[in-house]
Amino acid sequence: MCKVLITGGAGFIGYHLAKFLSDKRIYEIHIVDSLSRGEIDSDFKKLINNNNIKFKKADLTNSKSYKLLSDDYDYIYHLSAIVGVKNTIENPDRVLYVNIVSTLNLINWINGTQANLKKFLFASTSEIYAGTMKHYGIPVPTDEKVVLCLEDISSPRTTYSLSKIVGESACLNYFKKYRVPVTIVRYHNIYGPRMGYDHVIPELMLKAKNSKDYLEVYSGSHTRAFCYIIDSIEATVNLAESEDSLGQIFNVGNSDEEITITELAGKIIKVVNPSLKVKPLSDQVGSPLRRCPNIDKLRNTIRFYPKVFLDEGIRLTWEWYKRH
Repeated sequence: MCKVLITGGAGFIGYHLAKFLSDKRIYEIHIVDSLSRGEIDSDFKKLINNNNIKFKKADLTNSKSYKLLSDDYDYIYHLSAIVGVKNTIENPDRVLYVNIVSTLNLINWINGTQANLKKFLFASTSEIYAGTMKHYGIPVPTDEKVVLCLEDISSPRTTYSLSKIVGESACLNYFKKYRVPVTIVRYHNIYGPRMGYDHVIPELMLKAKNSKDYLEVYSGSHTRAFCYIIDSIEATVNLAESEDSLGQIFNVGNSDEEITITELAGKIIKVVNPSLKVKPLSDQVGSPLRRCPNIDKLRNTIRFYPKVFLDEGIRLTWEWYKRH
C-alpha cells in the first residue's frame, strides 16, 4: 500500500485529493492541516473517519510539527497555503510568511528524511503569470515557458504570486542540487463543491441566490477557463505518479472553455435563479484581462483531457451548495 502525505488536506483541493485517493483503497493517507480557515466541517469529518486516513492538526511553519510525520512516504502533495484575494489584501505579511516558510521547512525536511520518496508535488498557481501579462503581454493560452515577472512588489496582491514563485524556485533548486524528486503544477481556476465563497463561481452562486432582480458582475469582459475539481485531481495524481513529470512544471486546467465572466454569470443564473439579469459593474483592480492555460505539455505527458465541462460542473457544484 502506497503511503501518502497531503498538506492542506482540509482545504478545497486537498480534501478532494484525499477523498479521491481514499476511494481507491490502495493508499495509506496522512493529512496535515493547521485548520486556520476554521473548524472541521461535516464532509472533512466523514473523510478522516475512513480507516485508511490519519489526520494531524499541525502548523508546518513550526519545525516541531515535523515530529508528527513519518519518514517513509511514497508521495507528498504540498497543497497547504493561504489563498484568496481577500487574504492577500488583509494579511499580506501572513501570506508571505506561511506560504514561504512552510514550503522551505517542508522541502528541507524531505531532503533530510525521505530517502525513498517517489515524488514531491508542489501546488503553484496561474497567478504567477499576471505580472508578465500586464507589463509585456504573453500569448493566451499561456504555456509554462513564459518568463515570469512581478507586478508592484509593494502591492498586497503580489504576495501570493511571489510566495509561489519562491516555492517553485526552492523545488527546482532542491531537485537540481539534492535530487529531491519534484513536480510542480500551476492550477488554473479550479472550481467545484466545497470551494470557499471568496472565489468567483461560489461567490456568484451565493449572490444569485440572494439577489432579487440583478446579479452584479465585476470585470464582466474578462475571460477565464475553468477546470472542474475532479478533472484537476486526476491530472494531479497522474502527474505525481508519472516518471516523465520529474523536475517539470505543468499547467493544470481546462483550455477548451474560455469564457467571459458575464457569460459565466449567465450560466450560473440559469441554474440558481433564472429570473435574474446580469448587471455589469466596473473592472476590479489587478484582475487580468484574460487567463487560459496551454495544456499541451500536460496532454502529451499523461494524455489528459477534461471530462466535466462547465455546464455540468456548475450544476454539480450548485447541488452541493444547496445541500450545505
